[in-house]
Amino acid sequence: MVDLILHHYLTSPFSEKVRLILGAKKLPWKSVFIPPIMPKPDVEVLTGGYRKTPFLQIGADIYCDSALIADVLEHLRPEPTLYPEPEKGMSRILAQWADTSLFWAAMAWSLQPKGAAEVFAKAPPEAAKAFGEDRGRMSAGNMTRLRPADATSAYKSYLRRLSDMLDEKPFLLGEVPSIADFSAYHPLWYTRRIESVRTILDLTPAVIDWMDRMAAIGHDVPEKFTSEEAIAVAKASTPHTLLTDSTFQDDHGIPLGSAVTIRAESFGLEETPGTLIAATRTHYTLERSSERVGAIHVHFPRIGYVLKKAGD
Repeated sequence: MVDLILHHYLTSPFSEKVRLILGAKKLPWKSVFIPPIMPKPDVEVLTGGYRKTPFLQIGADIYCDSALIADVLEHLRPEPTLYPEPEKGMSRILAQWADTSLFWAAMAWSLQPKGAAEVFAKAPPEAAKAFGEDRGRMSAGNMTRLRPADATSAYKSYLRRLSDMLDEKPFLLGEVPSIADFSAYHPLWYTRRIESVRTILDLTPAVIDWMDRMAAIGHDVPEKFTSEEAIAVAKASTPHTLLTDSTFQDDHGIPLGSAVTIRAESFGLEETPGTLIAATRTHYTLERSSERVGAIHVHFPRIGYVLKKAGD
């Protein structure tokens, strides 16, 4: 089994999603804690610019975005599957909704003034301001943030809909958890951590019971690892992707071998430059090199990311 190095921080919702998937698949992993806000020099040297959390490192391969990480972990350990039949397509669609619409409603509700005050209660006064400014730069006016009042309406509706799905089954799509469950769980997990705002969950007892079942999966105790150790692993390794599809799908008129940039569509707009060496139906791969890490491959999911020729 290859060494799985997860770069994350404890309160990151998307990190909790991946930690729980690792637990469900009983995969051992190494834990590298990274800063929640910029600067992140050790992150950027590995990703080339991508700064969202988490990302997964396997040797000299860097996998960005929790959706792509889930596919990698599924390849490494297919059972228990994240994509059970016959609801495989539905589970992915529901996961995408949960990682976007549900997530942003949950964050706007959870970090309303009283929630934010609790989250940063033990931090110096400038910490909340720095966090807010950092997240503002990540969107750079490219997305509309829900106001707390609007988030309240949306979040309550979403929770009721999740509750309806749990009327006659233990998990959202059946008897076992799928990627839909892991994706819907992590925004609610964040809310539940904050005493002043978690009462919204009390309106849907079936959702609370489901959250308890998800939490019981656990994610074991990882091996502690440092960013310097992770960088040393990358430099000593040769890139070798674990993504299984390889057929070139040219939707942009950009040939393989081109100098390109990739960034997220709406949040985390920092670009990663590199040489395009894969553009398949599911993912992009950039080749990069630097003195500090040597040659590495950085992988992104196709959905949710923008590919451009360098300089465009």
